[in-house]
Amino acid sequence: MSVFDLSRFKVNEDVKAILDSASKVTVPKSRKHLLDLATGGGQSVFKVNYMVDGMGLVEEATVTKCKNGASVNYLEEYMRRRDPDCMLIGDNKHTDKTRYKERYGDEFDGVRRETYEWLKKQELIVMPLYAGDNEFGSPTLLICPINAAFFAAGLADLQGFIPEAEIGETFEPRAIIYLAPPFRHTHFDGKQVVVHNRLEDVHEIFSFNLYPGPSAKKGIYGVLLNIGELENWTTVHASTVKVTTPYDNSLIIMHEGASGGGKSEMIEEVHREVDGSILFAESIVTNERIYLDIADTCDLNPITDDMAMCHPELQNNRKLVVKDAEAGWFLRFNHITEYGTSPQHEKLCIHPKEPLIFLNMDASPDSTILIWDHIEDAPGKPCPNPRVIMPRDFVPGVVSEPVEIDVRSFGVRTPACTKSNPTYGIIGCIHVLPPALAWIWRLVAPRGHANPSITDSEGMTSEGVGSYWPFATGKMVDQANLLLEQIMNTPSTRYVLIPNQHIGAYEVGFNPQWIVREYLARKGSAKFKPEQLEKSRCSLLGYSLKRLRVDGYTIPQGLLQPNHQLGVGEEAYDEGAAILKDFFKREITKFNTEDLLPLGRDIINCFLNDGTVEDYVKLIPMK
Repeated sequence: MSVFDLSRFKVNEDVKAILDSASKVTVPKSRKHLLDLATGGGQSVFKVNYMVDGMGLVEEATVTKCKNGASVNYLEEYMRRRDPDCMLIGDNKHTDKTRYKERYGDEFDGVRRETYEWLKKQELIVMPLYAGDNEFGSPTLLICPINAAFFAAGLADLQGFIPEAEIGETFEPRAIIYLAPPFRHTHFDGKQVVVHNRLEDVHEIFSFNLYPGPSAKKGIYGVLLNIGELENWTTVHASTVKVTTPYDNSLIIMHEGASGGGKSEMIEEVHREVDGSILFAESIVTNERIYLDIADTCDLNPITDDMAMCHPELQNNRKLVVKDAEAGWFLRFNHITEYGTSPQHEKLCIHPKEPLIFLNMDASPDSTILIWDHIEDAPGKPCPNPRVIMPRDFVPGVVSEPVEIDVRSFGVRTPACTKSNPTYGIIGCIHVLPPALAWIWRLVAPRGHANPSITDSEGMTSEGVGSYWPFATGKMVDQANLLLEQIMNTPSTRYVLIPNQHIGAYEVGFNPQWIVREYLARKGSAKFKPEQLEKSRCSLLGYSLKRLRVDGYTIPQGLLQPNHQLGVGEEAYDEGAAILKDFFKREITKFNTEDLLPLGRDIINCFLNDGTVEDYVKLIPMK
């Protein structure tokens, strides 16, 4: 049997020393090979553990072999979600992020060298892949201990990988991920830490924990954002779907927003009751329920789930053009709590084309993993972040080619707003935003109410520019400029704002985006006649619809303009608007620097001076 020649990897001397010194190096031959390694060669329950100085043998996770895939579960509740403060910068290049030295007091190079030495003593997986895609992406290498093969398999599904037999004569990575789980305990007090170290020839990512969210998923995103920042383009944080009406008219919607903002849900089918109706909203004050009975909903063709690449070679200068930057999707299923909630996902996951990787799901050996059986963080407390990694080519009807975006929507998790408890939950079912206001929402990107994906989820916080700022390594004003130029250069793409979870006193889940999706597709665009709109009571919300009727059902006015709800009223609405505007003012001033484009400074000053909707339209017209 031939042995792979590791010299085909064109790496620096430090990396070459790791590969030469490791007791064993495995280059994955196939996806099946990776999944077999993930279960320790087919064990029913494989324990992922490490010897840690001063602690002995520490068990991090278990990998359970099931009929439809591998169920990965972390022993610590903290490890089941991404820590939003885990990212650090190890180099001295320009950044607005926390540097390693600022947090720990020392240069990163010492820990970097320790990581190299630890990897030299391990049996390793070395896996080549492309971050992004093969055409516009970045050649990348993963170096990880072989007992963390589930991590490698997850990364392979998220980004694709190059099997051993398909590696060319040379592979020269622009990015390398190093995985060293014990360092979480020996160096970082048990915390998730991911360090980006941008060298001249390679972007290094040091992952000191086994949860793939901050590194295999968002770390790769950081690589793409860094490349785009250097080359004047970006990868937006968005799902994208082609929506085709029963009359064969199509519309393409791209849905952006912070984690938990409804990106994955935008490419889901609407959830129905047992009788087929849609429970659109339920009042937390009166328990009134509002049902819709839309029998013939639109067909959906998913395009992206989380990362939409906006490479300059794709653009046509009228509408934004994107393609998927991922080979697989990191789907969260906390909202699927019983059989029948999402039949299409149940079918995909229970009877997949090939076994899948599940995280935070409760399953026994040789059982079928059910996506509504979530591991419990505590008795009676289901983990809020159950996941499956779904290769995009397993998804029926997926669109692979670049697409033009008709509508860019932005999602916000909102709490209930009532007279007795005013909050920022004042966003109606849909608001039409002038482009300048759409840019402001992308600067602040509210993380919002009860975020299930990350460890801190109380109250409103900012996810940062583009809602992808947690994963970026450079300067936030550079990303603000890129987004503004993108909006200015794509005048035919329209913008809307959509809440989820609550509208005023009504609990709505993700129904607003599902119903708005139906409405806009039937309408054919997000372009409205002046008589269809009126200025929102809160100017930050742009325009409200006077009327929304879909398939014979009219959405009540209070769900379009929550100040008309009896349980809210104008006084509570105005208090909520003040909360929202004050939060935006605190967050947006940090962008108002000399490095910002002049138009950007004009837009921010318009907001700080309580500009009207017409003022924003004057700055960037709605064409």
